[in-house]
Amino acid sequence: MWTDQAPALAWLRPDAAGDDVVSVLPLGAPLAFQVVEPRVCTGVWRAGRRLPCPTHAPLPADMRGARCAGCSAMDRSSSIATDTRLDDPRPFAVYLAHHGDAGIKIGITAVERGTSRLLEQGAFASVIIGHGALTTARRSETVLGRALGLPERITARAKRAARRAPGTAEQRTSALRETREQALTNPAWPDTLHRIHASALDHTTTYGLSDTGIADHRELAPPTVGDTVTGRIRHAIGCDIYVETPLGLVLVDTRLLAGWGLTTPEPDSPFTAALREPEPTPQKGPETDALF
Repeated sequence: MWTDQAPALAWLRPDAAGDDVVSVLPLGAPLAFQVVEPRVCTGVWRAGRRLPCPTHAPLPADMRGARCAGCSAMDRSSSIATDTRLDDPRPFAVYLAHHGDAGIKIGITAVERGTSRLLEQGAFASVIIGHGALTTARRSETVLGRALGLPERITARAKRAARRAPGTAEQRTSALRETREQALTNPAWPDTLHRIHASALDHTTTYGLSDTGIADHRELAPPTVGDTVTGRIRHAIGCDIYVETPLGLVLVDTRLLAGWGLTTPEPDSPFTAALREPEPTPQKGPETDALF
């Protein structure tokens, strides 16, 4: 998660009565944890509070989601992402998000969230093009996306590959400016969506990502009980944290951490978790299996 322009981890403590405790993870800070309990379902959010899974269902170590089938169904029953909660009264923004070589996507986010949604998905740069009610924003996302040939989803694999050569802020700004103007003047623009003539925002400095990108690194394999991870945060991009360790730069997918019982290891504990090579760069194509 992202809060106040900074990455953070949310922890559910046994004595926290359903409230998450948030730890901010600034760039350059140490990161150290040990896996001490098996992975179980994290439950669902309702009315600003977490409802625990009634069965504490076990989850596979390599599962990027952190909910069992029952809790996933409950979450989808009232979700903006699945169009099952269309009565949200908040104003929503339609945005364009630049993901380097992976492309520009179109999406929506609640206006009150600011840039948090863009940072959570790891966008290199973004621009707001319109405001409206939820149903208006959702329809505009679909209509304008089709008219401009923009996807609503880009895979995590493609996003990670794009970080190897993200390009420059000037290149991203120029591309977003051109696409924004195409959207604002497109005949498919819905009458109920209010046009926003905003400037593009670049997010790479927030991630600690330079124009030269991220090349040599390995990935944390799905954890097991007893694993210890220690290092220092170099980059935080979307759900991914890149940690400088004695073994080199390691990508930690925080979605694989959800549901495990974690604790702080003893000082000077060695890095013991298993690592794996990054997935190969994907071929260009219609692969769209990731929601965001």
